Amino acid sequence: MHGTTPETLHEVLSGSEQLKRLENQIESLQRQVAQLTETTSDTNQLNLVVFEGYQDRLLAAFVIATGAAACGMDVRMFFTFWATPALRRGGMSAGKKSVIEKAFGWMLPASAKRTKLSQMDFAGIGRAMMQREMRRKNVADLETLIGTAGDLGVKIQVCEMSMRLMGIDRAELIDYPDMDYCGVATFVSQAAQANTTLFI
Repeated sequence: MHGTTPETLHEVLSGSEQLKRLENQIESLQRQVAQLTETTSDTNQLNLVVFEGYQDRLLAAFVIATGAAACGMDVRMFFTFWATPALRRGGMSAGKKSVIEKAFGWMLPASAKRTKLSQMDFAGIGRAMMQREMRRKNVADLETLIGTAGDLGVKIQVCEMSMRLMGIDRAELIDYPDMDYCGVATFVSQAAQANTTLFI
């Protein structure tokens, strides 16, 4: 290079190395931002863990789910343990069952309509009074809310372990537009992406 001193050449090379390091740092930051974007919680997603099988708590779960879905949120409901039988269609039993599984079938509610209240059920009297008041005051019942949830795109995921434990076959469950079956690990991985998870 004409007129270039060793000092100038050193400065040029040093500047080139610094530029290269800067480019590498920018690329590293871009990768980190991309990873952060992938793992950032989705503030528009709501997850509901539905554990209790009482009618009033199921009503609360579906009121929240349908309300959130109506507001444009992506809603997932994970049914596990005592809430699982509420998804049965009633009046049918599928597959060969053990004595214990048959006992579960007899003791657990055969459908959403047969679920009990968590308080003041009084062998069904309180439940009948509640349902009468809901009709009189034009409040949607549980079966209607389940249908509305399906219309609004609420996703229902059923715990496979709970189904196996209680001897509930897939053929015994209600017809629902977006129902899936999964384990806890699958739901937890999905819930980790959501901003809000409620346990009912």
